[in-house]
Amino acid sequence: MGTEAGPQGLEPKHALVVTGSPRRRGVIAELVDCFAAQWRAEMRPEDPLRIISAYEAAVKPCIYCGYCKHTRGCVYEDFLPLDQAFQQADFLVVASPVFCLGFPAPLKAILDRTQQYYEAKFSLGIKNPIVRPKYALFLVAFGSPDSRGVAMMEEQLRLVFHVLNARLKHTIMARHTDKVPPDLPNVKTTLQEILRDFATCRGGPPAVET
Repeated sequence: MGTEAGPQGLEPKHALVVTGSPRRRGVIAELVDCFAAQWRAEMRPEDPLRIISAYEAAVKPCIYCGYCKHTRGCVYEDFLPLDQAFQQADFLVVASPVFCLGFPAPLKAILDRTQQYYEAKFSLGIKNPIVRPKYALFLVAFGSPDSRGVAMMEEQLRLVFHVLNARLKHTIMARHTDKVPPDLPNVKTTLQEILRDFATCRGGPPAVET
């Protein structure tokens, strides 16, 4: 689907936030709200932002049926809205609390369903199942001072981002949130720097190397 260029001759840049928190007013919601406010402040009015809740999307988990090894896509059609969003995004944010050193189940289901892009690339020989390269950001919050889960989650994201044609450029952590509220002014400053960096290379980051 084509995109009309803006008044400066630049196509709109699309931001996609996939959030894995079950709480509408928790720390992750605060971080996502902060990102959304900074996106609207730093980017152009025609640069849209979309937020998808993993809990509301409620996609089925991957059952490793082998369908995507032989046919592009997935045997389940509930991922189609997410596929469209991933295809369109230029800036990708994954926002998640840490559950048992990993992702909450609804968000993990979304990450696992990206197996269809892996199979498209390596079984079907489609070089770029996701054409648009993406600048990626990880927003993460955890109640304890123990950050071990973040490193594990980053490794999972790098695998997923590879087939999404995305590069994890930054991670913003809100730690020990059971005792300490997130430092939102510092988050705001960091997001300003990240978005200004993104805006200076509006063509997006280099495509992920195969």
